Amino acid sequence: MNIYDIAELAGVSIATVSRVVNDSPKVSEKTKMKVRAVMEANHYTPNVFARGLGLNSMKTVGIVCPDVSDDYMAGSVAYLEKRLRSYGYDCILYCSGYEYEDKAAAVHLILQKRIDALFLVGSHYAGNGSGEDVDYVREAADTILVFLINGYVRCPGVYCVLSDNYQAVYDAVSALTETGKKGILFLYDSNSYSTMEKMRGYEDALKDNGISVTEDRKIFVQNKILTVRDMLLEKKDLEFDAVAATDDGLAIGALKYARKKKLSVPGDISIIGFNNSELSICCEPELSSIDSRSETLCKTAVDSMMALLKGRPVRHKKVVPCRLVKRRTTNF
Repeated sequence: MNIYDIAELAGVSIATVSRVVNDSPKVSEKTKMKVRAVMEANHYTPNVFARGLGLNSMKTVGIVCPDVSDDYMAGSVAYLEKRLRSYGYDCILYCSGYEYEDKAAAVHLILQKRIDALFLVGSHYAGNGSGEDVDYVREAADTILVFLINGYVRCPGVYCVLSDNYQAVYDAVSALTETGKKGILFLYDSNSYSTMEKMRGYEDALKDNGISVTEDRKIFVQNKILTVRDMLLEKKDLEFDAVAATDDGLAIGALKYARKKKLSVPGDISIIGFNNSELSICCEPELSSIDSRSETLCKTAVDSMMALLKGRPVRHKKVVPCRLVKRRTTNF
């Protein structure tokens, strides 16, 4: 039983429950009696979050990301910090790494600070959306507002803002098939929630366009440009005429492969990246790439936090559509 359950049972906002816990004069005696009766009936013990929500705010939030040297995550952290600063909030940043124990430890440590909310950047914190791999996220949500950027966990107190990665890849791969491409590789470098959504979009697009999904065309590879190039050069028996990658770095590795093999792009091989990063315009030809709109995700998450702290309802899952930026590695 947590503050969200009490608010729902009492028919009030979580901010009202917090004010009742703190005996705020802004709440009528009638409402206080109703909320306290629900708390007593459910043996609810107020936690730090309930006592501090919207009242003795420290105007500070915690941000945790796996690796701030990653371009996507660095950009997201910068967008979050800028938007939070516009509301007068400071930030504490922890980098957790990718292993479960390290992520759980980082979240535990940052919760020891006096923060008003926690932002987790990246779908690596979503696990598979259920089970023990997200227990530490669920536990955090018992004490504080948690916002997950580009991942999804079904849990009270966890608010998820994510890109529609499935539809973006589905549409891009379908467009490739419409130009006659049939041997489409899928390059990926993790098994995160967002990557699995992208893979699902890839597979469904092939199936719906009458193309068989084969395991040899789904390739897991380290996200290093020359590593991707060399790996593709080694696969001499693998025939393909297009690449859909989960990151621009992977896609540029494929572009390096095409140049080494003296293949025309997009004639012999079409290539699509993901994230629309600076890498997509630093190559020749410039790379078509799916823009996941991370700035919009971060803005939406921060605005949702402010709405919740003011007692307004917010959806637990908000999905932002991506957009394909067409450049010279595709011809549709």
